[in-house]
Amino acid sequence: MAAVTVLTEAADPYCLRVGEAGALLAGHPWRRFAVLGDSIAEGVADTVPGYSTMPYADRVAAELASARPGLAYLNLGQRGLRAHEVREGQVEPALAFAPDLALVACGANDALRPGYEARADAVDGELAEIIRALQECGAMVITVSIFVRPAYPSLPSWLRPTGTERMAALGARTNAVAAAAGTLHIDLAGHPIATAMDSTSADGLHGNARAQTVAATETIRALGRFLRPPHPPIRQPDHVDGVSAH
Repeated sequence: MAAVTVLTEAADPYCLRVGEAGALLAGHPWRRFAVLGDSIAEGVADTVPGYSTMPYADRVAAELASARPGLAYLNLGQRGLRAHEVREGQVEPALAFAPDLALVACGANDALRPGYEARADAVDGELAEIIRALQECGAMVITVSIFVRPAYPSLPSWLRPTGTERMAALGARTNAVAAAAGTLHIDLAGHPIATAMDSTSADGLHGNARAQTVAATETIRALGRFLRPPHPPIRQPDHVDGVSAH
């Protein structure tokens, strides 16, 4: 009988190597990191043996803090929220926190509800408004298009288009909003582990600890590329650590 390979974070080709985050984030300028959104931002996930139990955004915050001790972190993420609820309930406290770096992840709870197609423009508008508010307060904004699974077994069979089609549409639309707004965008929709159902939690919707770790890896690597040009144009504060961005 062939041996079964049990993957762990240390051996996972899509996860950070030892010391990689520190090298990528060394000397980063950010002091205050805020996270807004739904369950993706909150970090809802099943644990997986061999992987960190730290949720996505918390892992990014921890690596940023390791590279810059004293980093302040606020996570407002809450499961079940739709985009307009994130804007209505989280933007004000986020602005009061005065972040210079912010991550926004929302829209899935809109996309998985019947009638999303008729509301999609409005959902895009909510995301754009959240991004705009954060940028105007001086934050560089990270956006995320989440993993698109080949199947969503927990969703009702009558839901059409399917969960895969809905999430793919959300991902494409989020990509477009991010491009227009000039965010640091993390597109996970077509990531190689998106088709691996062993990276999905038992609820059939959320990524498990492996997915959380991979999402954190991609975000940290994107931040590293931003810090060490060449990098794509990102809308950032006029002054970061006293240095003009223009």
